[in-house]
Amino acid sequence: MKRSTVIVTGAARGIGKSVAQYFASKDFNVVVADNNKDEGISTVGHLRDLGYEAIFVKTDVSLLPELENLMRETTGTYGSIDVLINNAGLSEFYDPLEISMEKWNRVLSTNLQGVFFASREAVKFMKETGGGSIVNIASTRALMSEPNSEAYAASKGGILGLTHAMAASFAKYKVTVNAILPGWIETGDYNALKLGDHSQHLSGRVGKPDDIARACFFLSSPENNFITGTQLVVDGGMTRKMIYEE
Repeated sequence: MKRSTVIVTGAARGIGKSVAQYFASKDFNVVVADNNKDEGISTVGHLRDLGYEAIFVKTDVSLLPELENLMRETTGTYGSIDVLINNAGLSEFYDPLEISMEKWNRVLSTNLQGVFFASREAVKFMKETGGGSIVNIASTRALMSEPNSEAYAASKGGILGLTHAMAASFAKYKVTVNAILPGWIETGDYNALKLGDHSQHLSGRVGKPDDIARACFFLSSPENNFITGTQLVVDGGMTRKMIYEE
């Protein structure tokens, strides 16, 4: 039976790396796409050491030629694109009275523009092989904010609109499109977290990258193709918790 292939953007570290490893453990061919060559190659080396099949393709998702190359390299190596996880993004925060248009555009071109054009280029191949699945990594910052998050919040909010729009447009190609909104996902030293960090969540704990990886796998599974155009909040209940300062 032919292996399925997943592309994970921003897969050299953090959530993306965990998503890549999770799919690899489910017998997927994994394409690690990242702008950081050294870390990307290291991630692929780690996956191969574990006995998994993976390649690295250096990719800046804000540049269309590099996205086109990513799809060519993927199909040239594995023959198909079955799942695309749009995870690459910049977490940059600026004073709204000081942010330059250059910095604003850099965040939007990576976090939002990159999601659309990566998806479009992938679907050009997915439609020739019977369809596929796209999962966009947004953020709970699309639903709630903190100061100086305008560019980031705009990009992540835009992903939600883009998700249901692409679900409608790509349905005729049998491609599902969904979004995940992570909350606090600790990618550093989990053991260094304080009791209060965990207890403030309704779940009783801070999130881990594998929480997002499992959600990606669920939404991209063919048996779950009745789910499309929607968003899944994975945040330990924080956006549903009523909080007032005493």
